[in-house]
Amino acid sequence: MGLRRDRVPPIPHKGIFIKRAPSEIKKMKLLFLFLATLAGIACLSTGANTADTSAIQPISDDMTISETVSGDFYKNLPAGFEMPKDDAGLLLLREYGAVFLARGGAKPPTKVVFRDEADVISFQAELAATSKPIGGVKVELQAAAMNALSNAITEAAIAGLAIEPRGSDSARRGYDQTVGLWASRVNPGFVHWVGKGRVTQAEANRIKALSPYLQVPEILKLEQQGIYFARSLDKSIIYSVAPPGTSQHISMLALDVKQFENAKVREILANNGWFQTVVSDLPHFTFLGVKKTELPKLGLKEVTNSGRTFWVPNI
Repeated sequence: MGLRRDRVPPIPHKGIFIKRAPSEIKKMKLLFLFLATLAGIACLSTGANTADTSAIQPISDDMTISETVSGDFYKNLPAGFEMPKDDAGLLLLREYGAVFLARGGAKPPTKVVFRDEADVISFQAELAATSKPIGGVKVELQAAAMNALSNAITEAAIAGLAIEPRGSDSARRGYDQTVGLWASRVNPGFVHWVGKGRVTQAEANRIKALSPYLQVPEILKLEQQGIYFARSLDKSIIYSVAPPGTSQHISMLALDVKQFENAKVREILANNGWFQTVVSDLPHFTFLGVKKTELPKLGLKEVTNSGRTFWVPNI
């Protein structure tokens, strides 16, 4: 897809948090926003795993990064992992790849992008999954993730707290769900931009006739020209929805949590193997199935943003 990303400049110090200079933070924020537009194929959790963008949070001025002596991320990927060969796939792995290191009885995906519904169904059929009502919502997760979540809910209840899903699509998702959300942004976007004369009707028809998998790079090319497809039409589509086949929710190892603002809830979830792994998506938690102390050994590094701790690939 011809996308290129240069990582945040390396940090020479190990094992400490580093406060960035204001000028460098400004550059990082601009870089983040630019690259997020290019990397619409990402997410988390992407950054926008749901249609609700109220909790999307860009990198803040107080962001710190802790780089510790780390395990080899690549060596800890699951057996049979399909390493992406294109720039976009490698970018997605770099930014949203924590889920591929899931342990504790979880089965992580072995590919970065699922191509279609059949691909997703085939993967999900192999999973040991379970479901239960939580907060009035049916939640479907891999059994290991559900067991850990149930333990966290019990621990929270003892402390007088609740841990609930944010909505009906907070856990398991299928490919068609992501396609529907994608179309709900792309189609109105084309109506707007054709009307403005920025896109021809013929070009809009050509792109809409493509499979969702092939639409993604076409939409990203348009967004590089300032032709945005988020609901507000002033930012990238990735701030509204995850492109088809890229959501961590497909793995049934992700949950959007209603009480994500509560620091104690975040602590309890982490104690039970649930961590935040998408820096711009505040309600999104990923089951990794290990203790916090094990994460650097797997090849993850700690990023602090907006007072929250996220774990991302150290690559």
